[in-house]
Amino acid sequence: MDEAQSTERPGVEPEQRDPEEIRSDIEETREQLGDTVEALASKADVKGQAKAKVDERKDQARQKQHEVKAKADELRQKATEATPEDVQRVATQAAQEVQKRPELGFVAGAVAGLVVGYLVGRRD
Repeated sequence: MDEAQSTERPGVEPEQRDPEEIRSDIEETREQLGDTVEALASKADVKGQAKAKVDERKDQARQKQHEVKAKADELRQKATEATPEDVQRVATQAAQEVQKRPELGFVAGAVAGLVVGYLVGRRD
């Protein structure tokens, strides 16, 4: 059996491909192989993966810090805009909650002291 016969299948005509088409397939295969090698190298780079994870966590911490600061600013603005009627309403609600749950008395007293201290300081 010669080489030409061994590569041909009976009943199937050999495919005639344009050399440019073959070059294109080779180039595509090279690109796929390059992507695969790059992905494997990335997985093997433990130091790089650790650095990326640290950077990700730092970004998350910065975002959380920004959110907390924004919430603090919002609460500070609300406290600045509070009217005596708002304070009275909150104090009444707090007193009702303390009657239901006595352990909140300490917390309510501290909050009331802060609010009154703030309002007194604001008048000066």
